[in-house]
Amino acid sequence: MLVTLIQARLTWENPVANRAYFSEKIAGIQEQTDLIVLPEMFSTGFSMSPETLSEPMDGPTMQWLSEQAKAKQAVITGSFIAQENGNYYNRLVWMQPDGQYQTYDKRHLFTLAGEHEHYTPGQEHLIVEWKGWRIMPLICYDLRFPVWSRNTQHYDLLLYVANFPEIRSYAWQQLLTARAIENQAYTIGVNCVGTDGKGIQYSGDTVLHDYAGEVLYRVSHTEDVYTAKLSKEDQDQFRKKFAFLQDGDSFSFQQG
Repeated sequence: MLVTLIQARLTWENPVANRAYFSEKIAGIQEQTDLIVLPEMFSTGFSMSPETLSEPMDGPTMQWLSEQAKAKQAVITGSFIAQENGNYYNRLVWMQPDGQYQTYDKRHLFTLAGEHEHYTPGQEHLIVEWKGWRIMPLICYDLRFPVWSRNTQHYDLLLYVANFPEIRSYAWQQLLTARAIENQAYTIGVNCVGTDGKGIQYSGDTVLHDYAGEVLYRVSHTEDVYTAKLSKEDQDQFRKKFAFLQDGDSFSFQQG
């Protein structure tokens, strides 16, 4: 499978500008790709103003995602501020080229920034199947909770979309390495760069790890669009040779 990672600067709380910006980035992808990954809250930055920035599920960002996926004949994923049934969600959308989509609502809301005061947490994992792969997409702060990321659902690719600040870049990098190693899965983290409207700096450090935790790609402090080929056959062979997943502990989730 071919995956394209887009590390970019976000225009603070300006969905129109961000959609136009990502349209240019996506149009500039020359090589074939199956999956395009955008950062967390790609249309606004990590904003705590859902009252003014949220959109319904038939709003302009959803329409834009559908148009872009159709134009590239690839899945596009990233999160935005969604409004549904009177609640606000940090919602990842998995948009297919045919206009069909699935969603994942961020489970772990970032209390340090007061995210839990504005958004409703999700309660369910999302496992999607695409091009013969099982993929689990998560969002930013979910990275710090290994139980929620644990490969109990036999996924092949783990990915995180994020607005992870530069001041915690070390944690971002180490946690992504750990998730790849412990789950024996290709692991992607797509972050943003630049400074947001609150003065918080982002170094990006968008990364692709293989199933052994090795870094296949990482970029910091600059915008970049990168496409990589992932080999499910190589990953399956590695898991067969080092059959660690089968020795994991059994556990169950409880709502926190």
